[in-house]
Amino acid sequence: MNDHNQKHSVKTSLFASKAPLEWAIINNGTLYTAQIPIDQTGAVVEGGIEAQTRQIFSNLIHTLECAGESLDSVLQVMIYVTDREYLKTVNSIYAEHFNAPYPNRAAIVVAGLAREEMLVEFVVYAAATDPTA
Repeated sequence: MNDHNQKHSVKTSLFASKAPLEWAIINNGTLYTAQIPIDQTGAVVEGGIEAQTRQIFSNLIHTLECAGESLDSVLQVMIYVTDREYLKTVNSIYAEHFNAPYPNRAAIVVAGLAREEMLVEFVVYAAATDPTA
């Protein structure tokens, strides 16, 4: 079987979810990850949209570093928020973390996320070196 079709999980120190998921998968030069605003105990952080967005970036940076990558490797971000008003805050924090050329991006307003207290979630695609290639 061609190694390029093999997916490999990225080992992180993020909270070990009981759900059937990996925090990040690498396949064929792309890292796939979804990040939520949880701390080391698995609790959604308090403090509103700013605190939750900053926690997502902290978790994302950690995940990328565990894969030997950085925010510069990010190709596309899909931002999910539960209120359109949150986008101003998310944009401000986003601009602190990314430099031009910026990742391609979509922002989606949703009725709710998997955990009721979550206000924001990111789905991220990044360039990554496959460790087995």
